[in-house]
Amino acid sequence: METGAITQYIDVAQLVLYAFWAFFAGLIYYLLRENHREGYPMDSGRHPPVQIEGWPPVPSPKVFKLANGHEMLSPPPPGPPEFLQAEPSHRLLGAPLEPTGNPLLAGVGPGSWANRADIPDTTFHGDPKIVPLRADPEFGVATQDRDPRGLPVLGADGEVAGTVGELWVDRSEMLFRYIEVKLADSGKAVLLPINFARINRDSVKVQAIYADQFADVPGVRTADQITMLEEEKIMAYYGAGLLYADPFRQEPLA
Repeated sequence: METGAITQYIDVAQLVLYAFWAFFAGLIYYLLRENHREGYPMDSGRHPPVQIEGWPPVPSPKVFKLANGHEMLSPPPPGPPEFLQAEPSHRLLGAPLEPTGNPLLAGVGPGSWANRADIPDTTFHGDPKIVPLRADPEFGVATQDRDPRGLPVLGADGEVAGTVGELWVDRSEMLFRYIEVKLADSGKAVLLPINFARINRDSVKVQAIYADQFADVPGVRTADQITMLEEEKIMAYYGAGLLYADPFRQEPLA
């Protein structure tokens, strides 16, 4: 027999090849199973509800330790059934959902939001990441830029919703994330994501929603902090406005 042969029909190279195939098959199985930690088991939306695991089945929960000392399980433990403020547009399975009640707060379509942790995002040093300028005087508006504080905020209808009271800065990325708007009718302060605003010389224009719809923008629990869940809901509100702020926005262009 030649060098490396074990028997007349089996040699070391053949065994190494088989071992590699077995390892590679196991790796594919492992990666597919780990891929089921997010979003599984899936909710089919049927009544009664049917949970879909796929193949391979959902793995047992794993504990992840976060930098802030908290722990999370993945996949997360089953929670209460989700209540959507929407209903199918027709009786076929998989029909599009039509929001019920206030469509800007329904949490569906362009107004969908993820159930993120209800705690502030933090910097590398553990401080709140997004804060108003009044909470950190080290930040300010560049001298070559227009400082919008004090300018009127106009909705898509051209009406005045309020005035800019403050700017909220992301201390990690060194950029502004939100405009704090003091509403004209109630004096309530709401946040406007900077990417939904166009800052002009004499006003701040918002195309996503109308002036009277600013009153229902989700608020924040703490005056100088915003949690990740609050960010989701605020962004979703303005995102929903791009489609639901006016019924005509849901109609064909021509």
